[in-house]
Amino acid sequence: MKKKLLLAAILIGTVLLIVWKLASNKSKINDNNKPGRAGSIRIPVTVATVKEELMEINIVKTGSVAPFKEAKVISVANGNLQKLLFAAGDKVRQGQILAMVDTRLLQLDLQKSESNVARLARDLKTYTELMEANAGTREKVSQVRQDYQDALNQSEQLRKQIADAAIKAPTNGVVSLKLVEEGVFVTAGTEITSIVNLSQVKVQVNLTETEVYQVSEGQKVTLSADVYPGKTFDGTITYISPQASETHNYLVEITANNPPESPLLSGTFIYADFSKKTEQGILLIPAETLVENTREPSVYVVKNGIARLSQIKVGGRYGEHIRVLEGIGHGDIVVTSGQINLSDGTSVNISK
Repeated sequence: MKKKLLLAAILIGTVLLIVWKLASNKSKINDNNKPGRAGSIRIPVTVATVKEELMEINIVKTGSVAPFKEAKVISVANGNLQKLLFAAGDKVRQGQILAMVDTRLLQLDLQKSESNVARLARDLKTYTELMEANAGTREKVSQVRQDYQDALNQSEQLRKQIADAAIKAPTNGVVSLKLVEEGVFVTAGTEITSIVNLSQVKVQVNLTETEVYQVSEGQKVTLSADVYPGKTFDGTITYISPQASETHNYLVEITANNPPESPLLSGTFIYADFSKKTEQGILLIPAETLVENTREPSVYVVKNGIARLSQIKVGGRYGEHIRVLEGIGHGDIVVTSGQINLSDGTSVNISK
């Protein structure tokens, strides 16, 4: 009997022990399966401090010289070239006569037209007097007056054609081409020559998207050419194309004086040095801090162990760094790696 009671007690104790153990294990499993409390997990990240620095921009590009002004000389009259008053290489002034189209037939037509004007002027006077004396009609006077006005207009047109026969230089410069010879027949629109003005020159270069944001109109540029070793020319950026080419380059024009003692000719190969130091500190961050691209840039800023997503406005690129114009300030701490695991308000642990 005692033996049976002892066995029963042992059995009951064993069952109770198994039940307690199972309950204990279930409680641990449930605790492990519970989601962690907000803020209990910190994402490891690396960071950098936003710095304000004076930077030196080093951009040297190659380009070519173009005339400051270039103009085609066009005939506006029809006829034979009676005289050519220039040769290739001549220096000419604006308004100088370069060629004459034969106007002998126009002169004869003008004489006839002016004779007709004089005759119609006399007729108009006569018929007006007759009308006032009630010996002529108003209709006849009106007809003669209209004929007289038409003759005046014809004479004016002929005088203009004769004046247009004198082909003049549209600008100061040097005659670069001689496209016709004396005696040939030209029509309105025939190109006679072209004139280039090289008192100043334009240097045309192409900058990449990164480079073009680092220059500005009015900026000084140092120019040099292999044809004048050791000599430099002072230029100024006068034009930056607002539209990129198909190769995503931007045309930039630099204007410079062309000294007569060492003149640059059109087409000369030129080096343009845009290098400069920034006049004031600029904010820089590593390029890898950007969460989005440079069109919609943002970064994570760490404050009190919390990462906050901040929209920023960026400027040009300086090597491995990007200029920040708005959104963050000097001394802010920005995340450089680990952003993929972050969202606004995530707790972070800064890795050394």
